[in-house]
Amino acid sequence: MADDFILDTDDIQRRMDGAMSSLRSEFASLRTGRASASMLEPVMVDAYGSMTPINQVGTVNVPEPRMVTVNVWDKGLVSKVEKAIRESGLGINPQLNGTIIMLPIPELNEERRRELSKVAGSYAENARVSIRNIRRDAMDQIKKAKADGMSEDDQKIWEAEVQEMIDAQIKAVDGALTTKQEEIMQV
Repeated sequence: MADDFILDTDDIQRRMDGAMSSLRSEFASLRTGRASASMLEPVMVDAYGSMTPINQVGTVNVPEPRMVTVNVWDKGLVSKVEKAIRESGLGINPQLNGTIIMLPIPELNEERRRELSKVAGSYAENARVSIRNIRRDAMDQIKKAKADGMSEDDQKIWEAEVQEMIDAQIKAVDGALTTKQEEIMQV
């Protein structure tokens, strides 16, 4: 009955990859003192009656290491794009030049670097929690199969496999956090 139990490890891996992908996009939105087009990805603009990603109303470029530009395609949206950037919480003061919005990236001071490092740490902890929730779901499936008659040996084998997958993913999260914190603290 439960001897034919097969845990969907592909689904577990897909869910963990989703948590990792989410972590990477959160890390990309953290400003490190260097200009990056990805830092504007979370910015949404109220365009044509709906919230639209900034990259769908203009071209985002990085012409210099400390400058991001947004070339807005519709002249009527320039003020809305500027407002969205101001209200995004990125701490950047946009400068208008016709339909081009220039975003000079200021140097980060030591206090702001530490603050961003803590934010990166909280993003990583959220990813770890997501991964632990995936482990809990998988372990619950194994326990249910055990209650349905799976042998204790099979239970141990499945639990060890799940734990191995989880440990590898947590290690990847820790590695990504270390890399991001080093990037943030770099002057």
